[in-house]
Amino acid sequence: MKEIWIEIDGRLDEEAKKELIIDGLELGADVIAIEKEDLALSSKLGDIKRATYNDTSGDITIIGRGGEGDGTIPLPKGLNESVDLKSVREAKERGKGVSYYVLLKSKEHEKFSIEIGKFCDYLIVIGEDWKIVPAENIIAGLQGSNTKIIMGVDGVDDAKVAFETMERGVDGVLLHMTGRDEIKDVIDMRASSGTLELKPVKVSLVENVSLGDRVCIDTCTMMREGEGMLVGSFSSGFFLVQAESKESEYAASRPFRVNAGAVHSYILGEEKTNYLSELCGGSDVLIVNSKGEMRRSAVGRAKIEKRPLILIEAKINEEKIQVILQNAETVNLVGADGKPISMAEIKEGDEVLAYVGKGGRHFGVSIDETIIER
Repeated sequence: MKEIWIEIDGRLDEEAKKELIIDGLELGADVIAIEKEDLALSSKLGDIKRATYNDTSGDITIIGRGGEGDGTIPLPKGLNESVDLKSVREAKERGKGVSYYVLLKSKEHEKFSIEIGKFCDYLIVIGEDWKIVPAENIIAGLQGSNTKIIMGVDGVDDAKVAFETMERGVDGVLLHMTGRDEIKDVIDMRASSGTLELKPVKVSLVENVSLGDRVCIDTCTMMREGEGMLVGSFSSGFFLVQAESKESEYAASRPFRVNAGAVHSYILGEEKTNYLSELCGGSDVLIVNSKGEMRRSAVGRAKIEKRPLILIEAKINEEKIQVILQNAETVNLVGADGKPISMAEIKEGDEVLAYVGKGGRHFGVSIDETIIER
């Protein structure tokens, strides 16, 4: 999930700082970046992760902003700054997360940020005018590392670009803005994760199976017709299981709920899969609609109960994908036309929407390996 950091500018008066910290708490920011002298103020207002500049008193230590060290990493020619690797090590020894803050003024600074980023948990990169940030090169340069890239932005449009750069985007943004509405717009934007390509697949088998444990996911989000979660028995294909947003003569609608299927099933997330059996209150899940548009939600609770089950199979170029769902009229897949198809009515030859991926997962992460699932 993309992280939202809010910078609490030390030059603001105390009332403005209080308002900004409260906005961060109420709107759901992840981190406030703050001066050491404002830590006491922030702690009085609520519980939020705090990143402190050149100080280890907070949860994350930000190094490199407003000071120079005597570190040992060779600097690109022409830079006057130096890297204090000693400070990085000391912060890590204290159990703190470490971020390095780089103000990008030139191509050499860009190279430098990639170099220092490999030693840190986070890399904050700021364009000198808050807009011109060579994010693509930094994302590529730190690919394969565990470093999270946080881009400094001062507007909603810049945040959108940051989230979408090179498809995966940066890992978060540092907001240099004080307007509550602007901050809310960025946080709301974070909830939208782009799109997936869904394809119509033809059902080749519908078969009742014995009683089993299925997982009902109650989320903190209201969903609409054609919207639900991607679930499958195999890592190569996931069916779009609609939320219980449709009224029926048997039960009232519960648009916050997805009756997602048997406990063994995979549920597709943004970067990895989980087993349905792993979900619990507070877990993050990906909600997808019939156009492939994604957003995130938190799980309120997950219920595992014994229910009669039904197996649905589809074939794609001789490869089969499957899902096992509760055999109930309130459980629906989404048809190729975006309309729900109930388990009480589904039949061979029906076309339903699915996400077809590359098979093979290790602890939920896609890998290049020959794996046969059946």
